[in-house]
Amino acid sequence: MKKKFYLAVIGMCMMFAASACSEQTETEENTVQTEEDAQTEETAQADGEEEDTEEKPSSFGTRLVSVDNVDKYITIGEYKGLTLDNTVAEVTDDQVEAQIETELNNNRQEVTDSNATVQEGDLVTINYVGTKDGEAFDGGTANNYDLTIGEGRMIDGFEDGIIGMKTGETKDLNLTFPQEYPEASLAGQDVVFQITVQKFRRAPELTDAWVAENTDVDTVEAYRESVREQLMENARRTAENTLRETAWTTVSNNSEVKEYPEADIENAVSEFKAIYEEYAAQGDMELEDFVEAQGLTMDYFEEQSQQYAEMKVKQNLIIQGIMDAEGMTLDDEECLAIQDQLIQDYAVKDLAELVDQYGQAAVDESIGLLRVENFIVDNAQVNELVSNGELVGQDGGAGTEEDAGETVEEEQEEQQ
Repeated sequence: MKKKFYLAVIGMCMMFAASACSEQTETEENTVQTEEDAQTEETAQADGEEEDTEEKPSSFGTRLVSVDNVDKYITIGEYKGLTLDNTVAEVTDDQVEAQIETELNNNRQEVTDSNATVQEGDLVTINYVGTKDGEAFDGGTANNYDLTIGEGRMIDGFEDGIIGMKTGETKDLNLTFPQEYPEASLAGQDVVFQITVQKFRRAPELTDAWVAENTDVDTVEAYRESVREQLMENARRTAENTLRETAWTTVSNNSEVKEYPEADIENAVSEFKAIYEEYAAQGDMELEDFVEAQGLTMDYFEEQSQQYAEMKVKQNLIIQGIMDAEGMTLDDEECLAIQDQLIQDYAVKDLAELVDQYGQAAVDESIGLLRVENFIVDNAQVNELVSNGELVGQDGGAGTEEDAGETVEEEQEEQQ
């Protein structure tokens, strides 16, 4: 199962290289109080007043921002009682057959019968040389080139000309490049391709015997049903992932930053620059030279650094503000369940391995975001729909503890 890349600062680097965002840095102390809050506390203690811990969230434990009083910095949009649609894509017979075909093609075996010939759908390995007026042309020669016959990757006549050839056979194909071919020197030109078949592989026939040997079921009928069930599960997970994203986006868009905590912005800007300094170092370049090599100016880079920082800090303020208001912490039972899910989804042995790979801050932010997304969905009116828009039911909350932290295929966009 493909995974949405939550741990790359949860989409905060969408305009840049997301994988580099694992190099996040943390603030020296996540529980630093603002100067104003600290002075207030000192005054209260000096007067012998007892601090009211119910009015201000505890500063103990891991926090995603450097301030305790999040309300001073942001007005969070309504996050309870939202109306959301959970639209699950229908699974068609054609999709089932296409998935089965993919599985069969993934299990192609080399054809060793010396009398066998290439058929449509076979994966052939060929050598070829293209010539025009007896001279080889640029880009017209390749060795050990893999090509699936029938995919249409080559010019007209190329793939069809290989059908019927045997392993080891060489053949000349007289072909013509299309008039709209992007290389002007070849557009509309007659050429000859000399092709030699090195080997070819063929997908197995879908039979009960193949199913029993290669899957967890025994018959073709049962296999089709299992594929359909998996595609339906993938569609359900994709829909739930989209639902969480929509819930988060709705709240984020309706939230307004009053001011940004200066320390958090500085840390995020430093983090952003460190990412690209590392890229530059890999190319044995200074940051300015690296930025210029991308066709950008340092002024533009500084603007992007600030934009990244503000996006990141706004996200963390919303997450922390909701967690404070609802009595959540990154160490509560639900967050621990999300940790376990992340460990499973990313196929690592423990959370420490995730931290080593992505950084503590990225892991904490991912857990916090997933926790809050689930909370928003749990407290929303969710309309259950299928992809044709038909209303199939309503749910007062779609998230469950079992689903907490799932990072699912967003294509599937993202279906296997």
